Amino acid sequence: MFRDDDPQLAVVRRHALALPDAQEKVSHGRPAFFTTKVFAYFGGSVRLAPGEFEQHDAAVMVLPDAADEPALQQDPRFWSPAYLGPSGWLGIDLADLDEPELAELLDASYRRTAPARLVRRLDDPEDA
Repeated sequence: MFRDDDPQLAVVRRHALALPDAQEKVSHGRPAFFTTKVFAYFGGSVRLAPGEFEQHDAAVMVLPDAADEPALQQDPRFWSPAYLGPSGWLGIDLADLDEPELAELLDASYRRTAPARLVRRLDDPEDA
């Protein structure tokens, strides 16, 4: 499902693991980045019909900031991932965004899922 040496995964890893106490694990066959809860997945899929899925292997799935979610849902680059979409998660192919956008999406998703003490460290690194 993924190659550990995938250069696109390396970019996601670099940004995701730079966040306070972020870790990586394999969940459902894909790299997942988490603190106490998952804040990003590398790769995903879209359900086309019952039992039929379209794979997006070079993509990232995130839980966007609630204020940004309506605008992102209107952006044709984003798609609703199978299973996670109903909970507000969105996916985007890595070819469709640049690194600053990726970092911003990961930051927003992290802020929605990480404990408050870790989010404070983003805003004030001295508050460790």
